[in-house]
Amino acid sequence: MYSRLLKPPARKSFFLFGPRGTGKTTWVRQTFPGALYYDLLDPEIYHDFLANPQHLEIYTQKQSFDWITIDEIQKIPELLNVVHRLIENKHYKFILTGSSARKLRRGGYNLLAGRELTYSLYPLTAIELGSDFDLEKTLEFGSLPSVFSEENKRKYLAGYVKTYLYEEIQAEGMTRNLSAFARFLETASFSQGAVLNMSEVAREAMVERKVIESYFNILEDLLVAVRIPVFTKRAKRKLILHNKFYFFDTGIYRMLRPSGPLDRPEEIAGIALESLFLQNLRAINDYFDLGYKIYFYRTVLGVEVDFVLYGPKGIIAFEVKRSDRITRSDFQGLKTFMKDYPLSRGIMIYGGKRKIYDRGVEIWPADEALKSLPQILNNSKTA
Repeated sequence: MYSRLLKPPARKSFFLFGPRGTGKTTWVRQTFPGALYYDLLDPEIYHDFLANPQHLEIYTQKQSFDWITIDEIQKIPELLNVVHRLIENKHYKFILTGSSARKLRRGGYNLLAGRELTYSLYPLTAIELGSDFDLEKTLEFGSLPSVFSEENKRKYLAGYVKTYLYEEIQAEGMTRNLSAFARFLETASFSQGAVLNMSEVAREAMVERKVIESYFNILEDLLVAVRIPVFTKRAKRKLILHNKFYFFDTGIYRMLRPSGPLDRPEEIAGIALESLFLQNLRAINDYFDLGYKIYFYRTVLGVEVDFVLYGPKGIIAFEVKRSDRITRSDFQGLKTFMKDYPLSRGIMIYGGKRKIYDRGVEIWPADEALKSLPQILNNSKTA
């Protein structure tokens, strides 16, 4: 059992979103042990509230509690109207967890009129894992909490993909053609960490481009993937305009990504390290409320920086390399970006063991950087 970095509000209702398997239920039960708890994945509770959402108000009148938790609130969005009424009239405090905001957002349901806070839970970070953090194992199996208690980690990840990415999508009626979606998932895995080309993915998956666009939207709605936009603020060079794509966890990416004799292991491992670094960036930025927006940078001539963080604390450009050796060409993207944005701070993450400073760039070992992200992100240059 790992202690999470997420800190809850003291007195206000809130949403907690995150992909399945990130530990939302465990965190809620540990943090709010006295909360009244309703799990909408429980068939009996689900069918009761689906038929009679107002039963929530009736049940709460008969019990003593400080908080009320409704797990997987997106299953019955109509409950939000009852929740809103109970907050307004009886000042109840709710924890509303969800692994998708699709129905809530697209159905125009009552999101508590802005009176709620929204938090996110991610796979375990290097800081949360502490002494259990093993870079090589995390690059292969990811950092979903259950992975660390499973003997057969590959089987668990395969089950996650089957149960959640297929069965959940089918149950929610998001797509009727699961075979096309399966081809899409495999094809999308080759886009991990790459500039997204919808037409190319559609061609490889043998699915129409419009359908492919809807599939990418489904992955984002389920919080299992994210698209990173290009950084264009006060650009001095011509930039590409397409997003980069990432699955939310390196283990899920590795499970979906086919590998064989024609695949280069070092290429897959390099993408996995970049993905793992993004996982930790997103989590630390949210957990510590640092306020950065995450971008990448790439010119039409191919000069690229993996991640650019921009916010009130400044600008930080990150380049992630799997190799334990840094060459002159590895600095090109960072040096170009830092020349165009003199206030920025350039950081190279690599597979070596020594922390050094070269050509105005900080060079951090991946292990050390992942464990030091709060300090790194809090120590950026500002205007």
